[in-house]
Amino acid sequence: MRHGTLSIVAAVALAASAAAISMSQSLPRLSLPAAPLLMPQMPLHDPWIVADKATGTYHLFTRNDARMTGSRQLGIMAYTSRDLKHWTQPKVVFAWPKDGWATDGAWAPEVHPWRGKWYLFATFHNEKLPLPAKGARPLHRRSTVLAVADRPGGPFALVRGGASVAPAAQMTLDGSLYVDPAGKPWMVYAHEWVQTDIGTIEAVPLRDDLSAAGPPRVLFRANEAPWALAQPQADGTNIYVTDGPELFRTRTGTLLMLWSSYGKGGYIQGIARSKTGDLAGPWEHLPPLVGRDSGHGMVFRAFDGRLMMVLHRPFTRALGKLYELRDEGDTVSVVREATELDLEAYPTHPCGPGKRPAADDPGDC
Repeated sequence: MRHGTLSIVAAVALAASAAAISMSQSLPRLSLPAAPLLMPQMPLHDPWIVADKATGTYHLFTRNDARMTGSRQLGIMAYTSRDLKHWTQPKVVFAWPKDGWATDGAWAPEVHPWRGKWYLFATFHNEKLPLPAKGARPLHRRSTVLAVADRPGGPFALVRGGASVAPAAQMTLDGSLYVDPAGKPWMVYAHEWVQTDIGTIEAVPLRDDLSAAGPPRVLFRANEAPWALAQPQADGTNIYVTDGPELFRTRTGTLLMLWSSYGKGGYIQGIARSKTGDLAGPWEHLPPLVGRDSGHGMVFRAFDGRLMMVLHRPFTRALGKLYELRDEGDTVSVVREATELDLEAYPTHPCGPGKRPAADDPGDC
């Protein structure tokens, strides 16, 4: 067996396990081993990893999947691991209250330490709570909210009754905590193309309790990236997507932002750099880190010191993908795909070796 590849027997076994994900919709739980799981067996979207040195545990957060947890609650689940390869069966770490304003979502969970607590940022929405429309496209409430816990693995309790951090009149998603050099917190987020046509990345200043301290400001627009492509819509408009901002400061103090949009390779993991080192920018767009229908990545430090990135691939029926990165000082670069940890997303995808879901029907391979 070559390094970083599967034996034929193992590949067949994992492909069969992953295929069960798409065939067991009526089951309360997938027929998978209690532990350990490998990434080809782990449905996840918008992954976020916290490396908790105190316990030697990696926590991987994603939207709750009833087939994995046995719970149909709207909320966030978390896998745990000691080595980034073998993962436990996930558990629900946050459940949206039944009397809350949202009916769907639980997208893009992020967990950040702040003032001795751990805060969960996640996006929820409700199509029955309309917002004033500027054109023919219907708008509804979509916002990032906060929950808090004493430990990175939860359980998390809703903050301020699920109040929106960014203005509730904006359709926003993918909120991420950034603390500037002066110790001031900000939430950086995507303002939805649904409302703006050209999606933006924006930032809102926060108080110490992580509530908004002032109006948001636009950092950049999706069409400013040379690689980003317009996506034609049925109503005749051309839109640009912004997704998944996450801030990272290099060893020399350069401020980078991971974010995603669509380009020639489909969904793409982009990267931008602040010319001033400040959140206000201006921001310049570097060549994308990863194409091949991959994105919504985040950077973390493994316990052995390696700089790592996790993202999902492909966009539909997503699986996790790990990369080793190098801090170049003025940017970061991909060293290699960590296939010894996550194997390979496409050959073990539920749709079968090397296949993707049909573009017009995510359930059809």
